[in-house]
Amino acid sequence: MTTGVERLFDQLGHFKRFQACLYFAAIFQAISCGIHYLASVFLVETPKFLCDSPSNITNVLFRNHSSTSLADIWTHYKPGDGPVVVQTAGGDQWELSPCLKARRLDAINFQYEFFGNKTVESCGGFVYDHSEVEQSIVTDYDLVCEKEWLAKLAQPTFMLGVLIGALVFGDVADRIGRRPILMATSLWQFIFGVTVAFTGNYYLFVLMRFLLAMVSSGYLVVVFVYVTEFTGIKVRTWTSMHVHAAFAVGIMVVALVGYLVRVWWIYQIILTLSTSPFLLYCWKFPETPFYLMAKGRYKEAQELLDTMAYFNSLPPTLKVSELKDECDGELLNDNKQEDGRAMQVKKRLSILDMFGSLKMAGRSATCWAIWFIGSLGYYVFSLGSVNLGGNQYINLFLAGAVEVPSYLIGCIAMDRVGRKKTCAPALLLGGVACMLIIVVPQDIEILAIVLSMTGKFAIAIAFGLIYLYTCELYPTIIRSLAVGSGSMMCRVGSVVAPFCVYLADIWIYLPQLIVGILAFIIGFLTMFLPETLGQPLTSTLEEAEALGSKPNTKNAAVDALEMNQTIKA
Repeated sequence: MTTGVERLFDQLGHFKRFQACLYFAAIFQAISCGIHYLASVFLVETPKFLCDSPSNITNVLFRNHSSTSLADIWTHYKPGDGPVVVQTAGGDQWELSPCLKARRLDAINFQYEFFGNKTVESCGGFVYDHSEVEQSIVTDYDLVCEKEWLAKLAQPTFMLGVLIGALVFGDVADRIGRRPILMATSLWQFIFGVTVAFTGNYYLFVLMRFLLAMVSSGYLVVVFVYVTEFTGIKVRTWTSMHVHAAFAVGIMVVALVGYLVRVWWIYQIILTLSTSPFLLYCWKFPETPFYLMAKGRYKEAQELLDTMAYFNSLPPTLKVSELKDECDGELLNDNKQEDGRAMQVKKRLSILDMFGSLKMAGRSATCWAIWFIGSLGYYVFSLGSVNLGGNQYINLFLAGAVEVPSYLIGCIAMDRVGRKKTCAPALLLGGVACMLIIVVPQDIEILAIVLSMTGKFAIAIAFGLIYLYTCELYPTIIRSLAVGSGSMMCRVGSVVAPFCVYLADIWIYLPQLIVGILAFIIGFLTMFLPETLGQPLTSTLEEAEALGSKPNTKNAAVDALEMNQTIKA
């Protein structure tokens, strides 16, 4: 039987009516995080474009296709396949390319091939194909040619905001509570989300998106802690992993709204409003029992316990004093029995202690690599799905849809066959699927899409379980440090991901190939990590280093308490 604050779940239920209502209400807003993270796929979409054409066009020619209107030629035009030739009412002939235009001199016949002299001019403006994208940030601010880098900077800047937001709000939530942060970040998500739609210039757009990224990341980090502290240990693996599923629903919402709405600012407003009902009830959220007990707010904690008992149709017999006495008893036992761990804490352990021996250095490097490839692969597959060919909206929708079963299978596998035996095969499968894209003929797009989605499915499994796996691989004294440093590598992966996606300009499948090679190598290295399924949590560096080599005995109740303290941290 569990002890301390954790015991409240044995008496009030691990996931009964109260926790279920709170859980689904909290992860509903997590959908908005998935929405805003992937919204840029269509916000900064670049349609086909050409240099601005002269007025009074009477004839248009592209290869063997002719028309009297430039709008009719877009379905045949392919960038890099030659210029579009136009003729004006005055007889002038121009060759229009994406970033240059040339006037033909002394042209007699209107034909596609011309070998005479030309005068080349820079573009004074641009004309866009509005059949797919009616209006985007790119078309509004002409972010093409020499300004193309500004469009490509939008998503990395957003991901930088994600990194900073995770650092800031995670720390603030430990200081002032989970509930205030959930409310504040939700409100600011709505405000910044709407403000993005009404920015008057590119730089203000990027700034608002940066701030939106910070609060979205803040909500996502804190909601993991929030739902963890309201659900019992029997269901905690499932509830924490399926927050990712809500994020995946957000990706599917982006695909649906992107298909229906082709004007970027209307698209942005609809995406923001889609989760706004959360603001109507989030103020009713209670603070978590673990936080209230840790801060000595026992009266509020007792009221919360009584409310949970009432909603779960149980008698309100559990008293805060019982939980408090048990916590005090455990702290006293810890002080008496764990002198070795106390001595190590006094050493002011740092990140260098994760690399204190060759064995721990290899373990730490592999864990960081899994965090990195998990994030890199996740966002490369999501952001790059629109470049695979076929229908970009269906591709993005599938990129979100494949995640849902991946978390279900991941939860079952990690509790049945083990953490390592789930993570390593998942990474290897993702790597093989991505590398097979090399041999796919360019005209068989469906096969490339299937392989890419298989890679996303596999990477999502590894990405979903690495948090828990890292907790179990390190001792109590550096567990929070290990998870925190791993999370930092995850954010680095998310910042690098957009730049990796841009490599599709060189070869359409290059981003997936890079992820595949890295995933395969890291999957192979993961096989050298120890298995932690059924193993007690370790307290000292010596115990952690001995994982996988000799038995380690420890009180299971203390394990549960330590794991909960780590997750809260």
